Amino acid sequence: MRFGKTLRESMNGPWKDKYIDYNKLKTLLREDKFDDDNETWTEDDENRFCEEIFNVQLEKVAKFQEEQVGLLKDRADDAFAKLKKLAPPAAADGSAPPAVDDATKDSFKELETELDSIMGQIKELKKYSSINYTGFLKIVKKHDRKRGDRYKVRPMMQHSLAQRPFNSEAGYSALLNKLSIMYYAIRQQLEDDPTLPIDLQTQGETLNGERYTAHKFWVHPDNLLEVRTLILRHLPSLVYSQQTSKEFDGTESPTVTSLYFDNKTFELYNKKVDSSKGAESLRLRWYGQLSTKPDIFVEQKVADGSGESHEFKFTIKDKYISPFLAGEYSMEKTIAKMERQGQSAEAVAEYKKTVDNIQSFQQKQKLAPVMRANYMRTAFQKPADDRIRISIDTDLAFIREDTLDTERPCRNPKDWHRTDIDESNMTYPFRNMNQSEVSKFPYAVLEVKLREDSNRKRPVWVEDLLASHLIHAVPRFSKFVHGAASLFEDHVNALPFWLSDLETDIRKDPHIAFEAEEQRRAQRADDAMAVGSLIGTLPSSYKAAKSSSVGKSYLADRMAADTREQAKSLTHRGSLAGAAHPEEEGEGSSANQNGQSNGGYSTLSSVLPALSLSKYAKAKRAQRFELPEGVVEPTEWIKNAGELKVEPKVWLANERTFLKWQHICVLQGALALALYTAAGENTTAAVFGIVYTGIAIFAGVWGYAMLRVRRSMIIERSGKDFDNMVGPIIISVALIVALIANFIIQYRKAFDKMRHHHPDAGVPDYSDIHEELR
Repeated sequence: MRFGKTLRESMNGPWKDKYIDYNKLKTLLREDKFDDDNETWTEDDENRFCEEIFNVQLEKVAKFQEEQVGLLKDRADDAFAKLKKLAPPAAADGSAPPAVDDATKDSFKELETELDSIMGQIKELKKYSSINYTGFLKIVKKHDRKRGDRYKVRPMMQHSLAQRPFNSEAGYSALLNKLSIMYYAIRQQLEDDPTLPIDLQTQGETLNGERYTAHKFWVHPDNLLEVRTLILRHLPSLVYSQQTSKEFDGTESPTVTSLYFDNKTFELYNKKVDSSKGAESLRLRWYGQLSTKPDIFVEQKVADGSGESHEFKFTIKDKYISPFLAGEYSMEKTIAKMERQGQSAEAVAEYKKTVDNIQSFQQKQKLAPVMRANYMRTAFQKPADDRIRISIDTDLAFIREDTLDTERPCRNPKDWHRTDIDESNMTYPFRNMNQSEVSKFPYAVLEVKLREDSNRKRPVWVEDLLASHLIHAVPRFSKFVHGAASLFEDHVNALPFWLSDLETDIRKDPHIAFEAEEQRRAQRADDAMAVGSLIGTLPSSYKAAKSSSVGKSYLADRMAADTREQAKSLTHRGSLAGAAHPEEEGEGSSANQNGQSNGGYSTLSSVLPALSLSKYAKAKRAQRFELPEGVVEPTEWIKNAGELKVEPKVWLANERTFLKWQHICVLQGALALALYTAAGENTTAAVFGIVYTGIAIFAGVWGYAMLRVRRSMIIERSGKDFDNMVGPIIISVALIVALIANFIIQYRKAFDKMRHHHPDAGVPDYSDIHEELR
C-alpha cells in the first residue's frame, strides 16, 4: 500500500487539517518529473521545499501535538481533583475506611468513563504522531533519492524530529503513569482489586509460568565496559553452549541468530509497531554457526490486551524446517519419542498443541523469512536463580532474507535461510556480501528482566543501574521492528519512535541524569501518596536515591582527584553543621547545595555526583558494602592493571619541556648575577638583581615540578590535560613588573639629580636629562 493512501485512511476526521500535507510536498518535489525533462531543480526550488517542510508542516504538526497534550494534562488534573473530593474520610483509630455508597460508586464510574475518554484521546494522538513522523521521513527520503545529488535533507529532518517529543514514549509517560494510578484508586473503590498500578515504561513477559518485567536500554560503546563491570560485581557471566543453549561452559560467548518471519504486506510488523492487541511474531533462533548442527528454536510471541507477551516454543532440527514450513511435517517423530519415553499424556498433548498452533499460524498468515538479526550475547544470571536476568547484545546486525524482488531475491525461494552466509560461516561485520542488504546497529542492547515478587524489593544496585546515566532507556524496543524499519523502509508505512534517537548522542551528563531521575521518582511518589490517601491505605514512603558507583563516571573521578582534600574539609564542615542543626536534615540535597555553594561544592557535584554533600550521599559513603563470595576488592584501576606502553616521543616531549624551562632559568640567573655583581654600592641595582634571581629560581623549580607531575600523569594514564598556564603567567607578570619598576625608579633618580644641579631653573634642560639618563 502506498503511503499516501495509508495517510488518508489513518486520518482522524476533526484533525484532518492538522496532518502533514503529503501531496503538497510531493508537488513541490515534482516527483513525476526529472531534470532531463527541461525542468532543472534549482536552488529556489530547494528553498521552497525546505521552507514548506520545516517551517510550515513540521511546525504545524509539532504545535498541534503539544496543544493536545496540554489539553489532556488539564483534563487529567481535573479528574484528579474530582477523585480527591470523592475520597472517603480517614478513620481516626486507623481502622478500615467505611464502605462506598451507591451514589459515590456512580461518581466513581463517571470518573472512570472520563479516564477512558482521555485514554482514547491519547491513543488517537499517538497514532497521529506516528503517521506524521513516518510521513516526514518518507518524503525526505524521496527528496534525497530524487534530488540528493546536490541537496540532502534527511539528516537535518532526523535531527529536527529528535529535538521534538511528539513521537516519543517519554512525551506521554508522565501522563500515562498518572492515569494508571487513578485507575488503580477507582478499581480499589469499585472492585476492591488488589492489582498494583501498571508501570507503562516496562513490558511484561510470561516465561515458564513466571511473569517478568522487561526493561530495555541502549548502551553507548564508551560506557559498555563500565556497565559490564557493574553487573559482574553482582551477577556472574552466563555462557550458553552451542547445542542446547542451556548448558554452562567456559568458552567464549557464541553468536546468536534470530530469523524473523512476516508476509509480503508486513502484517506482523505493522501490528507490532501499533502495539495492537494480539500482535504476534514468529522466529527461528539458534546459537553459533548453523554448520555445527545446533538445536533450532521455533518461537512464537503473542501480546495480549494488557501489553504482556506470552512465548511458545519448541526445538527442531534444521533438516525438518523446510517440510515443517511447507505443512508436510508436524513433529510426529518427536511426539512418538515422547510417548516412548513414557512422558505424561498432558505433556504430549501440550507439546502437540503448541506445534499445531505455530504451524497453523504460519500457514494461515503465509509467513516466510524476511530478515535475520545476528549478535553476540553476554548473559548474567546466578545459577539456579532466575529472579534477575540481564543480557547485553553487541555487534548487532540486521540482514535481509526476503524474496520480495522475484528477479533478484536475497534468499533462494526453495531454501529457508541464506546459504551464502551459513555455508561460508560468515560473521560480523559481514564484509563479503552486498552492504545494501545489511544494517549495523551502532549501540549495544541491554535488557533487564526482573521476576515479579510482591514479597521482595528490587536490589539497590538494580535500581541504580536502571536510573544510571550510562544507559539510554528505549521502552518496547524490538529487534524485529528495528530491523524491518531499517531494511524495508520502502515497504512499510509506519516507523518506530526510537529511530530519531539514533541521530542524537545518547551519552548523558552524570549530574543532570541523577537529578532528573530524582525528580521523576519524587513525582511518582507524590502521586502514589495522594492516591493512597484516597483509598485509605498507607502511602508509600519515598527516599531519595543514594549516590552510587553508577551515579558517577570513573573519568570524572580522576578529574576530581586534585580537589579531594578540599572535599574532605567540606564534608567535615558539613557534618559539624548537621550536628548543630539536626532539624535541617529533612531539607534534602537542594538545601545543602545552596548552603555550600561558596565552598566549592557546586564544582564537585557537577562532575562527580557521588561527592554530593547531601545526607543521602553521606550515608552512602559511610556505608560499607559486602562483596559477593569469591570477589576480591580491587587494589588498582583496571586501566592500570596491564603493562604500561608509552611511546618514546611522549617521554622525550616531557624532557624537552623541562630543558626549555632550565634554559630560561640559566639565562635569567646569569643576567641577575651580572646585575648584582655590577651594582656595587647601588642599592636599587642590587635589589633588582636579587628579584631577577628569585624569578630564575622559580623557573627552575617550576620546570622540575612539572616534569615530575607530568611523568606521574603518563604512568597513571591520566585523562587530565597536560598543559598548565600558571607558571608562564607568573614569570611573565613578574618580569614585566620588575622592568616597569626599574624604569620608574631610574627615571625619578635622574630627574631629582637634574633638579639638584639647577634649582633656579624654571624650565628643565632636557639635554641634561638626556645625558643623566645615559
